[in-house]
Amino acid sequence: MAIVSLEEMTAALKTGDRLLGLDLGGKTIGLALSDVMRSIATPMETIRRTKFTKDAERLISIINTEEVGGLVLGLPLSMDGSEGPRCQSTRQFAANLLAKIDIPIVLWDERLSSAAVERILIGDVDMTRKRRRDVVDKAAAAYILQGALDAVRGTGV
Repeated sequence: MAIVSLEEMTAALKTGDRLLGLDLGGKTIGLALSDVMRSIATPMETIRRTKFTKDAERLISIINTEEVGGLVLGLPLSMDGSEGPRCQSTRQFAANLLAKIDIPIVLWDERLSSAAVERILIGDVDMTRKRRRDVVDKAAAAYILQGALDAVRGTGV
């Protein structure tokens, strides 16, 4: 497939397909998985990044095992909405992944997702710094994915 809009991805999904949310960082990739009704995003795991080929193999394994029909990849826009170097890296990651697997990918604005998750983990859950570090990436992926799921439900896409 390709990098598509949320509407195009929704139209391409089959009943029961799940979505996989990704929070792409320099050292890790946070993952979150939707339920089959595509209503709720659940933090799944954090992949420690190594070489792209190994990272892609792990993602493809998850995509196949969990019956994932599309990816929601966080796009790290600047606060003013412009794209910086991290966006280019994210777009390149998506292009490289598309060369290995035929699946629609939506790039979703992730501004402040990690900050929002950190606030929740500090204030509401009162987690230690070490424990937060272990869960923040997959929680941010869930935050990103939930935003896309809510947008689909809110617009009837």
